[in-house]
Amino acid sequence: MMIRVTKVEPRSGHRIWLLYSDGVSGVVDLSGLTGKGVFQAWDQSGVFDCVHVATHGAVAWSDEIELCPDALYMELTGKSPEQVLSGLERRAW
Repeated sequence: MMIRVTKVEPRSGHRIWLLYSDGVSGVVDLSGLTGKGVFQAWDQSGVFDCVHVATHGAVAWSDEIELCPDALYMELTGKSPEQVLSGLERRAW
């Protein structure tokens, strides 16, 4: 079974709170992206607050701004890609 984002909410300081299907939850700080490339859009009033889970599972603000839910999961948990993938393989059996 794939681990998916089930809920995302904006927080102050360009942070987001995430809830995953395996029960993992927490806050990820995205302030380091602010003002860079497509993330300049977050400087406009209200844009960052429009965060949502896209139909394909990405954490998104628009068609141009999406973040990988797996990368956010690893940031949140401190797990490596190998640890995340090995956990998925065990759950698939």
